[in-house]
Amino acid sequence: MPASSVTLRRLGIAGVCLVSLALCCGLAWWQWERFSSASGTFQNLGYVLQWPLFGLFPAFMFWRIRKLRRQAAEADTPEQTAETVAPEVPAPRRRRAPEPAPSAPEDDELAAYNKYLRELNARDK
Repeated sequence: MPASSVTLRRLGIAGVCLVSLALCCGLAWWQWERFSSASGTFQNLGYVLQWPLFGLFPAFMFWRIRKLRRQAAEADTPEQTAETVAPEVPAPRRRRAPEPAPSAPEDDELAAYNKYLRELNARDK
């Protein structure tokens, strides 16, 4: 990538971050005015505290993406020592199905109900 496009991209990112912060600080000021008015509530005060954080979020995300890209680039270098190589992960063990519980003897009422259900099922077919 040419140096001019990298610089232009960085300026664009910085511009988006600044516009976001300015817009959200304006919204925080608006919520402070609402909180200070006679009809203001504590919900407005909560928004006063949240809006600046929303404004800083794009800058945080760009910083985080840049940090992750640097870590990925460092991990791709061929200089891996024995300490940096990930240990082998053992294969997962197969789980056995639980043994079925011994069935209790069926009482007469349950047997009659099951017979009735079988008859209904046979009629539907």
